[in-house]
Amino acid sequence: MAVAPRAGREANERLRAVMEEAGCSNTGLARRVNTCGAEHGLDLRYDKTSVARWLRGQQPRGRAPAIIAEALERKLGRTVTVDDIGMSTGPGLAPTVGLRFEPTVAGALQQACALWRSDTKYSGLVTRERLATSVLVQASRDWLIAEPDPSVAVKGVPAVGPADIEVVRATTAALTDLDHSFGSGHIRPVAVRYLDSVVSGLLAGPYRESTGRLLLGAVARLTELTAYMTVDTGQLGLAQRYYIQALRLAQAADDRVFGGYVLASGMGHVALLLDNPGETVQLAKVAREGTQRRTTATSRAVFYAAEARGHALLGDAGACEKAADQVLEALNGDGPDAHERQEGIPHVDRAYLAQELAHCYQDLGRPEAAVRWAQEALREGAPKARRRALRLLLLASVELQLGEVERSCGTAAQAVEVLGGVRSVQCARRLEAFRGRLEALGRHEEAHRLRPADEH
Repeated sequence: MAVAPRAGREANERLRAVMEEAGCSNTGLARRVNTCGAEHGLDLRYDKTSVARWLRGQQPRGRAPAIIAEALERKLGRTVTVDDIGMSTGPGLAPTVGLRFEPTVAGALQQACALWRSDTKYSGLVTRERLATSVLVQASRDWLIAEPDPSVAVKGVPAVGPADIEVVRATTAALTDLDHSFGSGHIRPVAVRYLDSVVSGLLAGPYRESTGRLLLGAVARLTELTAYMTVDTGQLGLAQRYYIQALRLAQAADDRVFGGYVLASGMGHVALLLDNPGETVQLAKVAREGTQRRTTATSRAVFYAAEARGHALLGDAGACEKAADQVLEALNGDGPDAHERQEGIPHVDRAYLAQELAHCYQDLGRPEAAVRWAQEALREGAPKARRRALRLLLLASVELQLGEVERSCGTAAQAVEVLGGVRSVQCARRLEAFRGRLEALGRHEEAHRLRPADEH
């Protein structure tokens, strides 16, 4: 017998319709929502009774509506919004917060702090937000024509000094290490709260000119790291806001090379995920144009790698090869050195560039070349868990492209083992895409064996 909704609450027929379309039972949806939530760092414990309450019209709190929509989206293979499932998320970020490349330093600091504060207050409510890539193009144009900020000092008896900057740098390094090891689902909330509670206070000053430049540079790096964590938790619209503020803070720090990195590697990556590779190409070119006087071998390699990724997805093999040749020049030379990685371009080494080339050749339909570069990316160094998992999944994907099903399944199984304890939406989605390709080939048993432990 159907359970009637409580007085004053209407049954959620939208959710029921989407569940029927997806062929999802109450128990099945609860399991999928719990799994999806775990990837976002949430310990959800919903069951069939919880779903029954939703169907009767109960509104789950916090991030749950977005997680429910995402779980159904994955099952259906099409976009599902919170409106589609009859759930309202309530207030969220102001429409413009974090999207402006402010002309003044004071305005830039206000904009960044407002973003961190809003993110903390409305944590998770913008998970499903997807913004047009035009917001990144606008910011890149403003950065390209921006003049150096004449002064960043905050008047008063200096209260912020070198020790404070070292703490921010050390915190960023620690968060980076934890993020690579365990995924952003675990670590991102810590980074956001640190920015909002500690860093915003430091930016208020007072501090001298030289101290201010160094502080802004350190904060730009932490903001960029948080932007990447935001990508890793599947919140692309929010990530765009963070990347724009990281770009503006880098400009205030007078660090054009790092700004170029934010444009090409960060914003360019988001543009790829938003299916706009043409914008990735343009962002990489803007980065190169805007750093002509200060560019390094490492930054040039990063810019050309991003450009090559865009051309590959556009199907322009000639332009891709031309950009890839510039990347190879860096790979075959001395390569990125430790000083550049620490002071200019972070997290870039031969393995990073090899991984980007593997993606290029995969997208161009040249799996033989893609396999070679993916294998080189895995040979270089000893990457942390998430990075190793992503590279294993890349190799498995191109091995499958070559028709080597057994070998690709073995490679993917290594990735699943590495991912134990890692909460990363991008890893989960790539594994799910690989399993989907196996299912399409009729290899249902192999796909089933590659389910994460928490899905069994």
